[in-house]
Amino acid sequence: MKRSSLILLSMLVVFTMFLTACGKTEEKNTATEQPKTESEKPKEEAPKKDVSLRVFSTFGGTDAAREAFQAAIDEFVSKNPNVKVENDTMSANDDGFRTKVNTDMTSGNEPDVLFYFVGADAQGFVDAGKVVPLNEILDADPEWKAGFSPAALENTRQKDGNIYAVPLTGFYEGLFVNKKIFADNNLELPTDWDKLKKAVETLSKKGIIPLAAPFDQSHYVIEHFILSAAGAKGHNSGLLDGIDPNWEKGYAAMKELYDLGAFPKDAATIDLSMASNYYGEGKAAMILEGSWAMGNWKDPNVIDNTTVLPFPVMPGGAGTGKDIIGGFGSGFYLPKSTYDNADKKDAAIALLKHLTSPAVIEKIALANGGTPAAAGVEIKGKTQTATDGFAMAASASSVNNPIDSMVAPETFSTLRAGVQAVVTGKKSPADVLKEAKEIEDANKK
Repeated sequence: MKRSSLILLSMLVVFTMFLTACGKTEEKNTATEQPKTESEKPKEEAPKKDVSLRVFSTFGGTDAAREAFQAAIDEFVSKNPNVKVENDTMSANDDGFRTKVNTDMTSGNEPDVLFYFVGADAQGFVDAGKVVPLNEILDADPEWKAGFSPAALENTRQKDGNIYAVPLTGFYEGLFVNKKIFADNNLELPTDWDKLKKAVETLSKKGIIPLAAPFDQSHYVIEHFILSAAGAKGHNSGLLDGIDPNWEKGYAAMKELYDLGAFPKDAATIDLSMASNYYGEGKAAMILEGSWAMGNWKDPNVIDNTTVLPFPVMPGGAGTGKDIIGGFGSGFYLPKSTYDNADKKDAAIALLKHLTSPAVIEKIALANGGTPAAAGVEIKGKTQTATDGFAMAASASSVNNPIDSMVAPETFSTLRAGVQAVVTGKKSPADVLKEAKEIEDANKK
């Protein structure tokens, strides 16, 4: 074959191969451009359903942790834009708080997350199955559970051994004392009963309220006088198994100080908030209160000159002088109505976990001076008073729950009403305690 023919043939072969390759490429490109079926398309995540939750708590009004609590809710909402949270609040000093909670829990108006007291206050709606045990939810999230101090969780158990409320911050109570008023009047701090009596006598004669306390909302008076008289064991015995005779001694000591002019002249008509105002404005030298009260006092002359002490033991009392009221007396509950609501359940549990995370607990504790329920979180008080309070709690020979967490609400109402009756001589301590025990017995039947 001639050279020219060979060259022509080679060119034809190469051209044919080129056309074949282009055809395959075109087929491939054509196949690539075919529309995908619906099953082949990547699926977009469905938007989360909008949820509205109502949280009912005491973090409102003048509460020292009000802003910190609202900030915690705002943080949760910003991370969960599909969840709307109504922050419904009421002061715990208002006895209407208990009434509203009990009414809501029995009338079908339960909040989605409830911050409330543990113990006897919650026993009614716990027994009625209105809130769910949180044991399994805690166990299912070991990281969340490990964030709590074991002692804090233990302190919230109900009688049946279950945990229905997860704690946020704990508290301590004590005798808050204005050191400047004592120094200005050449008085020693009331570290024992004789010094307390001398202070009451001296200050009342000078027109200074010795001990700011109301008679009706006499929660702290009752707790401390009975703890002083009966000691930890007698204080914690309640009334169901009998009346500890030292409880009578405690009520009798209230009258002893009343006769010396210990209480405000209008103690029969003021409430706890007004009593706190008297102390916060420098009009009273002492007040029996809880760690949360410090956030309500704004006068630097009061804040900078306040310390807190255990209430002294009265003569013949069984207390040690280092017994205090404290613990983790409240927490967040998850109502069954929310747990059973498929639309709300997960969001409510997520909110519950956020509000009791170590970071939020630390911020609330810093705001209200409470003891943090989170493991490993140590708070130094914002003020010297708060630091004194933590030291008092750390060195206490016993830390005891309030009496109103050990007896029925109706029983405690009778004990409260008995304070004014006893100090004014209308009833004897024995009569008041007998009446309270009868009510307690009736409530347990």
